[in-house]
Amino acid sequence: MDTPTPIANPAALKEDGVGCHSGAETMLAAAKAAGKSETLAQYAVDYPKGPHDQPQSMCPAFGSLRVGLRMKRTATVLSGSACCVYGLTFTSHFYGARRSVGYVPFNSESLVTGKLFEDIREATYKLADPAQYDSIVLINLCVPTASGVPLQLLPKQINGVRIIGIDVPGFGVPTHAEAKDVLAGAMLKYARTEVEAGPVQAPQGGRSTKPTVTLLGEMFPADPVILGMMLEPMGLAAGPVVPTREWRELYAALDGSVVAAIHPFYTASIREFEAAGRPIVGSAPVGHDGTAAWLQGIGHAANVPQALIDAAKNRILPAIRGALAAKPIKGRITLSGYEGSELIVARLLVESGADLRYVGTACPRTPWSDADRQWLEARGVHVQYRASLEQDIAAMHEFKPDLAIGTTPVVQAAKEARIPGLYFTNLISARPLMGPAGAGSLAAVINAAIANKHRFDTMSAFFGDAGQGDKAGVWTDTPQARPEFRADFKRQVIKLHAKRKAEAMI
Repeated sequence: MDTPTPIANPAALKEDGVGCHSGAETMLAAAKAAGKSETLAQYAVDYPKGPHDQPQSMCPAFGSLRVGLRMKRTATVLSGSACCVYGLTFTSHFYGARRSVGYVPFNSESLVTGKLFEDIREATYKLADPAQYDSIVLINLCVPTASGVPLQLLPKQINGVRIIGIDVPGFGVPTHAEAKDVLAGAMLKYARTEVEAGPVQAPQGGRSTKPTVTLLGEMFPADPVILGMMLEPMGLAAGPVVPTREWRELYAALDGSVVAAIHPFYTASIREFEAAGRPIVGSAPVGHDGTAAWLQGIGHAANVPQALIDAAKNRILPAIRGALAAKPIKGRITLSGYEGSELIVARLLVESGADLRYVGTACPRTPWSDADRQWLEARGVHVQYRASLEQDIAAMHEFKPDLAIGTTPVVQAAKEARIPGLYFTNLISARPLMGPAGAGSLAAVINAAIANKHRFDTMSAFFGDAGQGDKAGVWTDTPQARPEFRADFKRQVIKLHAKRKAEAMI
């Protein structure tokens, strides 16, 4: 409680305290001037930007907020503009959050004088009840980050409750998928220091009797179970999924023999696992080739004898080959998304028989996605990292697919062009993808969507060019056909111009 209250950098707080409308470059410069240079420099290394400076999906802070709200005995508190907090809270509950989102309000005066930091600290002390919480996560949004509000000066723990403060500005973290890594990495770092300091609590279910494989990246709930079955012949078990659902799982994740980077963009988390001496294996067991390569990589990293690796392959691969053959996908597809699993879904589509021409991901290229990229490019698929909306739509128009899988605006553009479209996040990535179950999971929904092409043609023929050009908007009267309209309009413009010229001469 004796920590002196820092004053935010007044030079960085002009007029309204660097509002969200100030622009990315202005806010970035203000944040650096206010003492956030080190944090932003690390973000620039971990999450390099692409052709667009601002996220073209939802606010990136949603990713960190989502991770915090999914953890048991964790309180999550936002510090930012009220409109941002409202939007993030609404989105969180829309996606099924069942916990309250904390908020520390501010105004220009409390921001400039440093009172905001005092309010955050006071709120943190009031929340820090070890009977209710293992940890408290505090998230600076754009304005507090640009203003230099120093969450890192908060105590590391209060009454035994861990305190984790992070900055997740839209001008520093490109996507909400990577913002998940910001908080997951911060929690892993905290947990690693606890492990290094002495004994820690075991997971609620106890430690595994087998060496475990930590799974990095959010995935369909059935996938870890399927992965456990695939690992069993090698004498391995599936470990926790990071981001975890409770604090003690972080210790178990760090205790794993190998880390499987199912989602390859968790750069900060991988840094913590590497600091703990854990080997990292990229890609995922999707399709026949992907599963064979993944089992080989995991087995090699965990020092499993080749005979056991071969036994695991022989048990799983025939079933996958059979599932792929039984449910083929027929049609040309373009694929894009911002979840980070786009490349492994693309591999599954290709092995299912799809004519995939393009895959775009909003996430960056990393060493842990190279195997997927190389496999796809060898089969003629264009892979676009840090894909912009414009690139995704241009690819759709270029390749003229039978189905466009993508984000909401991509699907909208596809349907306007009479191309069936499926939303990647809810309809594709939210399905089992791994092993035999994943091999047949996409065919039904994709083939059904492709088969609906005639419906778009029927609707287009019925509505014609309604909603386009002068046939769009709200009309108070029934529009009348006027072939002479253009000539009449031109005469009126000429007449008006002559009148104003005459008035000017007078």
